[in-house]
Amino acid sequence: MSTLFSNLTVLSLEQALTAPYLTYRFVLDGMRVIRIEHPELGDPNRFVGDNVLGERGMCTYYLPYNVGKKAITLNLGLPEGRELLKELIRKLKVDVFVTNQLPSRYVKLGIDYETLRSVKPDIIWVGISGYGPENPEPAYDPTLQARSGLMEITGDPGGDPMVIGVPLSDLGAAEHAYSEVMKALYKRALTGEGSRIDVSMFQSSVSWLITKLPHVKSFGKRISRTGNVHEFFAPVNVYPTKDGRYVYVAIGNDRQWEALTKLPGFETLARKEYRTNAGRIADVKNLNVKMVAITRTKTLNELISMFNSAGIPVAKINTLEEVCEDPLIRDLMIRSEDPKTKVKLYLPPPPVVSPYLKSVGFKLSFPPRMGEHNEEIYVNLLGISKEKFEELKSKGVI
Repeated sequence: MSTLFSNLTVLSLEQALTAPYLTYRFVLDGMRVIRIEHPELGDPNRFVGDNVLGERGMCTYYLPYNVGKKAITLNLGLPEGRELLKELIRKLKVDVFVTNQLPSRYVKLGIDYETLRSVKPDIIWVGISGYGPENPEPAYDPTLQARSGLMEITGDPGGDPMVIGVPLSDLGAAEHAYSEVMKALYKRALTGEGSRIDVSMFQSSVSWLITKLPHVKSFGKRISRTGNVHEFFAPVNVYPTKDGRYVYVAIGNDRQWEALTKLPGFETLARKEYRTNAGRIADVKNLNVKMVAITRTKTLNELISMFNSAGIPVAKINTLEEVCEDPLIRDLMIRSEDPKTKVKLYLPPPPVVSPYLKSVGFKLSFPPRMGEHNEEIYVNLLGISKEKFEELKSKGVI
């Protein structure tokens, strides 16, 4: 099961979603990921969701993005804990250190870049924070979606701003951090030098506005919520079917529009003023009313078959249950089973399946209990004696 990244070790003081999702991405590449938690408090997300295992700290919101990891506990509020962190980095030859603690706590906890670089000069250090290391404001995904403008452009015209259906500020920042780490690993391979990487979740969120913000700042265009329609192309919208389902149709050019007007039932839309996209955009409300009147007369399967045969982009609005059974996804789902309770997890595949994931048959170890790997890491790998190990436990260091 040796892969390009299997010799790399990631140590992460992680909680909530964004840092755990980043290190989950590393797991999918075959890296060894060890998550650090406070001995008593743990990751707050352990206690969010349903308690399907019937035990403390293993609730459903925590489980999906912590598969394949090892977990240890360490109290960095104690001097002995901070020294033990240095020992972990030194003896485990940690390649990447990740944290999403507040930047104001870096020095106090002994996790700042300068401190860890003094232990291992070529370490790649990653700090993910709400607004960057110079700004102390705490942040959660919805507040970042609000401040970044993502909520302003999500929802129905004239309706309330809405959060996106997935926590994009959390997940997006993790993806951006992932790409920066990959660049840092390449830099280290060429130069032997480590890196400090600071990721602002706010800046990450704003970066997704590449199709919106330039029109506002450069051309003075007012952009807000448009619902399911597209502000530049028409018809692009959700349309109801005869059998109570919905399809999303996306006409991206005039050739596709011409093909649409030749389909049975849609011939009445072949009007001179609709030949160009600009003409359709100019009358988009009326056009969508006419589209709805036609799609309601046809079943879901009829519409999909007709549009596919004409080369028109179309898709039914799938439920999440249907997504799980999609033939393009079904056999690529990641699986994880708890050896203790036999509870099974099914996770969506990454955008590109890694050689490591293929080598393990898409199966990863179950998310770790709090401190599950303390003895393995501290005694077996660090070489701490059993007596010292028990002493550290009794003192609340681990």
